[in-house]
Amino acid sequence: MLSSRVRLVPTAVRLVHSLIRGYSRSFMDLQALLSSLNDFASLSFAESWDNVGLLVEPSPPHTVNTLFLTNDLTEEVMEEALQKKADLILSYHPPIFRPMKRITWKTWKERLVIRALENRVGIYSPHTAYDAAPQGVNNWLAKGLGVCTSRPIHASRAPDYPTEGTHRVEFNVTHTQDLDKVISTVKGIAGVSVTSFSARTDDEEQTRLSLNCTQQALMEVVAFLSQNRQYYQKTEILSLEKPLLLHTGMGRLCTLDESVSLATMIEQIKRHLKLSHVRLALGVGKTLESPVKVVAVCAGSGSSVLQGTEADLYLTGEMSHHDVLDAASQGINVILCEHSNTERGFLSDLRDMLGAYLEDKINIIVSEIDRDPLHVV
Repeated sequence: MLSSRVRLVPTAVRLVHSLIRGYSRSFMDLQALLSSLNDFASLSFAESWDNVGLLVEPSPPHTVNTLFLTNDLTEEVMEEALQKKADLILSYHPPIFRPMKRITWKTWKERLVIRALENRVGIYSPHTAYDAAPQGVNNWLAKGLGVCTSRPIHASRAPDYPTEGTHRVEFNVTHTQDLDKVISTVKGIAGVSVTSFSARTDDEEQTRLSLNCTQQALMEVVAFLSQNRQYYQKTEILSLEKPLLLHTGMGRLCTLDESVSLATMIEQIKRHLKLSHVRLALGVGKTLESPVKVVAVCAGSGSSVLQGTEADLYLTGEMSHHDVLDAASQGINVILCEHSNTERGFLSDLRDMLGAYLEDKINIIVSEIDRDPLHVV
């Protein structure tokens, strides 16, 4: 028996060493993690009104061993995160949205900030950036529909594009002797990049300038040209738009490979979202046996995204009473599942995707307390 116990010791020591090595690798610098999160789903895809990114930052340096995922950061969820030794909370909905004028113990959102800072826990929110991402919330919600092809209802534009500026101004310089003066002047305007090429007008060789301008620079360029009309001719002003991204944007318009009845679709959605009940508005002239081929999907609050979209069914968390009436009057069925019920299930997929993307460098856990505040009783 003694010799058997002795033989077990090296194995136990190797196990302890393995655990120590694993633990020592199980962290990331906060800034490195934020960079990786942005590479995973760029914050540039978020809506302009949204408040995304790092909302609460402990004093640096700050390392992250445990990333805690939640849909909504309530005080109960914060307590859970602290008990689980979270270093960074990824809250899909931003707990700080409207500006705070003070940080006191008076309101629950102020208390969240205080508790986070006291316990050196960061708070990060991706919100609509994850709505738009190809592998994001709306893509997950569409998985519940069955086999289909989908595209964004409102496609995002490429955040980074080689062309600089918002407008392009092109014009011919009338006289060669004026070329240096014109180029020198427009190059002196901040936010302008200049290229030139040869152009022929009425059998006369001229130089055509092409200026890429920011919105502010455009005003200065136009002012210069309006005061010096003798220098140029054949002017064009073009608006530069970044290209649309095929798989990135708000909402999803999904075309099923095969039509199913509305009743069948309802059951599929309930299974996917793990719900016993959903709210249904039948479109005018529709029944539970009506076929569904095209579904417009928007996680959360879908009124503004879904409005005007042609589909057999709208699937979202919530819509206003009058928007539901408008959709139904057009023969469009509407399924409402409550706001966060159309988002929360994504967190399990997110945990797995981030684990693979970050090469398991940190622990990633999903809140067990977080839930929609509304219940059917």
